[in-house]
Amino acid sequence: MNLALTPAEKAFQLDIRAFLSEGLTPELREAARRATSVFIDPKYSLPWQRLLHARGWAAPSWPQEYGGAGWNEMQRHIFAVECARAGAPSLAPMGLRMVGPCIVVFGSPEQKAHYLPRILSGEDYWCQGYSEPGAGSDLAALQLRAVSDGDDYVLDGSKIWTTHAHFANRMFCLVRTEFDGKPQAGITFLLLDMDTPGLSVRPILTLAGEHEVNQVFFDGVRVPKQNRLGQENEGWTVAKTLLEFERGGAFSAGLSRLRAMAAREPAGSDRALIDDADFRAKVADAEVALEAIEITEHRVMSALSAGANPGPASSMLKAVGTEAMQRIDELWVEAAGHYGAVDQPVARAPQSLTESIGPEHSLVAMARYLNDRAGSIYGGSNEIQRNIMARLLLGL
Repeated sequence: MNLALTPAEKAFQLDIRAFLSEGLTPELREAARRATSVFIDPKYSLPWQRLLHARGWAAPSWPQEYGGAGWNEMQRHIFAVECARAGAPSLAPMGLRMVGPCIVVFGSPEQKAHYLPRILSGEDYWCQGYSEPGAGSDLAALQLRAVSDGDDYVLDGSKIWTTHAHFANRMFCLVRTEFDGKPQAGITFLLLDMDTPGLSVRPILTLAGEHEVNQVFFDGVRVPKQNRLGQENEGWTVAKTLLEFERGGAFSAGLSRLRAMAAREPAGSDRALIDDADFRAKVADAEVALEAIEITEHRVMSALSAGANPGPASSMLKAVGTEAMQRIDELWVEAAGHYGAVDQPVARAPQSLTESIGPEHSLVAMARYLNDRAGSIYGGSNEIQRNIMARLLLGL
């Protein structure tokens, strides 16, 4: 595997850099710098998505016939790394990275024609209806009931930890249409409108004191059967495909390295940290781990180039990626020192006029640390990922 860029790839890299230099406004850079999660407020992520969409770059991994960029694996990797280095805000992943690719694979021609252009443009903003109060890592235990009634399903139950449901106008949702037999065999995948009568959203505040997630309640919610993705009772297959996209593409080595190197930034303003051999060793240890992640990502890229899907490697990247992210967050908190304990949500909002307490690098350290504690749980807990790896790679 040759990691050196070819002359054509270097030219592509320069083209991306020129676009980012021109397109990224100070407001967008600040929104990314002050983000405490991969989910950035749509008032910043959507304008950036529209700029990318105008160039045909909003969904680099999609097939070109559906609006993808037509790039190969290395070009997509270069783009992700350059966006991270330039400080671009994250795009909302639920539509572009998760349900969009599943619609490409499983959707009817009508569903593709309707939903895919709206995902690319940002007209539809999606949330994910997977976890329930009694079904998180054990997703097959979900109980949201969907009863067939003519041309509709009638939904009763709830979903929890539904990120950005308060912004979304669409949801992709797993429901139970069969209660007998193997749990996975009775699940169906639906696409629904968030303004459907009987659906309500209640906020949940995170440990960081932020409103990012919600609980969604369904009380006699009617969803047309034409909004089903795939066949009835075969939604588990769609869900597994979506989770591979969610787990495998979330940890760009460029973004991870950027955050690791950023630990040097606060250290650079603190003589005690610069002289602290233990802190320097922790930073070096994190960077070694991220180098290993990048090599693994290149291995996955090679497999994808040969026509394979992420498979169990997506579980590997999900587990080591989230744990590396948490280690980096711990370095940020250590560098912030006592300033990290100051809760100042108003000051850390982009374009805030409120003066922050302490150095700039300490402003988001604790909130980012608290939000990212969920990283090793969402998308399937890391314990579950290790079970998958043990079964599929080691035959245990």
